[in-house]
Amino acid sequence: MLRCASLTKTYLSGGRRLTVLKDITFQVEPGAFVAIVGPSGSGKTTLLGLLAGLDRPSAGTVHLDGDELGALDEDRRAQLRGEKIGFVFQSFQLIPTLTARENVQVPLELRGDPAAPRATELLARVGLGDRGHHYPAQLSGGEQQRVALARAFSTRPKVLFADEPTGNLDARTGATIIDLMTELNRDLGTTLVLVTHDLDLAGRARRTIRLADGEIAADTGAGSHPEHGVTLSGAKGA
Repeated sequence: MLRCASLTKTYLSGGRRLTVLKDITFQVEPGAFVAIVGPSGSGKTTLLGLLAGLDRPSAGTVHLDGDELGALDEDRRAQLRGEKIGFVFQSFQLIPTLTARENVQVPLELRGDPAAPRATELLARVGLGDRGHHYPAQLSGGEQQRVALARAFSTRPKVLFADEPTGNLDARTGATIIDLMTELNRDLGTTLVLVTHDLDLAGRARRTIRLADGEIAADTGAGSHPEHGVTLSGAKGA
């Protein structure tokens, strides 16, 4: 489902080149649940953006479901994201002027798909069947993240990318969100890739990739459970 080879990302900072990611190589098979961990500045969010086609690498390649992202123009990459990718962010990123149900409907309406029945079904699935008419400001943080999760799964994406999905939530609410994510990963077969500082949360994943100084320092769970569809290639110190 995901394959990156010799992935490198550099930025120009103060007249000097800053290398954020160095020669990252691994692949993830369909249906996997992978956590990417590491200290601040290790390149986690940068890697997630490259895997999702939100940014282009300085060197190396990313393939998502057979498409090389670097070979696509921005319009085609945006189309691919709409067709195959879901996102969950730490800050929820809900549209404040839309109700919970309308927020879930947006990706479906952009594709021209029937929206209302699917939105109603997903809100019920995440325990908000009676809150669809509420606006984000009327919902708690945990409820907003559940709306965001329903929205992310609305188009039945092949891959869900989550960037610190529990970062703004208390431990109990965060655990509920992760329970929902793992349930949807299992029931719908969606490949799940999340970035987190929370090692307890990472422990829920079937595979953990640890970054340090822009490189893969460890990749655990990749080779020991082939039935989970996860394959490792090129991890340093694995």
